[in-house]
Amino acid sequence: MTQDRRVQAARRIASHIAEHLQADLSLQLWTGEVLPLGPNARDDIRIVLTDPGAVRRLILKPSLMTLFELYGAGDVRIEGGSPLEAAERWDHGRAVHLPRRVDKSLIARELLPFLMGGRTRSVGDAAYDVEGMAGQRQDKAARKDKDFIQFHYDVGNDFYGLFLDPEMVYSSAYYADDTTSLEEAQTRKLDLICRKLRLKPGQKLLDVGCGWGGLSCWAARHYGVTVHGVTLSEEQLAFARAKVERLGLSDRITLELRDYRDLDMSDHFDAISQVEMFEHVGFANHDRHFLEMKRLLKPGGLYFHQASVRRGGSDPANIAPQTHATRAISRFIFPGGELDTIGMTVTNLGRLGFEVLDVEDLREHFQRTTAEWSRRLMARRKEAVAMVGEERTRLWLIFFAMCAKGFERGSILVYQTVAQRRRAGPSGLPLDRRSLYA
Repeated sequence: MTQDRRVQAARRIASHIAEHLQADLSLQLWTGEVLPLGPNARDDIRIVLTDPGAVRRLILKPSLMTLFELYGAGDVRIEGGSPLEAAERWDHGRAVHLPRRVDKSLIARELLPFLMGGRTRSVGDAAYDVEGMAGQRQDKAARKDKDFIQFHYDVGNDFYGLFLDPEMVYSSAYYADDTTSLEEAQTRKLDLICRKLRLKPGQKLLDVGCGWGGLSCWAARHYGVTVHGVTLSEEQLAFARAKVERLGLSDRITLELRDYRDLDMSDHFDAISQVEMFEHVGFANHDRHFLEMKRLLKPGGLYFHQASVRRGGSDPANIAPQTHATRAISRFIFPGGELDTIGMTVTNLGRLGFEVLDVEDLREHFQRTTAEWSRRLMARRKEAVAMVGEERTRLWLIFFAMCAKGFERGSILVYQTVAQRRRAGPSGLPLDRRSLYA
């Protein structure tokens, strides 16, 4: 009898949600019954509730964190497509505002049959202990930055190789047009960074968060510079060192497992690159980061800064908001990650000894990049599951979907910023930007 009541209640809830969501996909109940989530909705892509306990969890704790947990554990699945393909089937604005539009009394009334019983599953090793992160944002000594980085990047090089380009570049690509492949777009980005840094043979480049060595090798091979790269990921370091050896660049590239803030250089670098490592630093450490960049650069040296950022809010005092999305991502994908705003980036650079020379928005480039990563990972999903398990594969797919839709809507942005360590007199750079995009 309880099962019948739950099914009937689920039908009424789905019908009410469909009126407001008007999506082109369907909901499949634990019984196998399929319910449309909009007028004339197709059932080729379905959100599947594998157990009524999933409804109960969402009642008691309605949040994106709960959805991540349910999806990772398999209590909520998407069949017939990837999470991104499912998200393309509804208007995101309608979905975001759905909780405000539904009849809460109707929902509460229909949810009563779900409040008794129901099993609970966890996502196990695919989640980071975010409760244990309390206080770790305060300073370098308290933060477990190496643990954070290794949780994300030491999943395995072969896993990342399923969806990245051959250069293993894990940051926004730079597309020329709709026909540009991911491979072409990533090499365009690497070359653009080198041109923005005005690299010349004989110069010394510090590659902070060098990852799998894509930029380090590109700069050494094509611009004749000497590169010192640092990372906190042992898996990335092993891959990058093997690549340097394979390409015969050992005399020009030195890579090490080290926090860049611990570098003790007897001389300074002509240029520094930081490509989407800054998101891991934490708000409390932003000043320290920029001061380290200044310390390691020669006067007049160029600093390249690429980072995903929040679009910012109306309250200038609220510089470090934690949203449902950032909490979920911190637990399952990027522990310790916090997003700056472009306004804070430029302000902090200016007040800590830099002149900002150039700022470029790559938002739509990153939307294309994350969408392509999603497509590639989905196409090789069986291989991914064999490598890292079903839970982590599902979580990476939903993460890419969130990023792609966030960049598409503009709730997440990404900028390339070029700054010069301040010195008196001329910058020494060309008066126009044509050489950057030639």
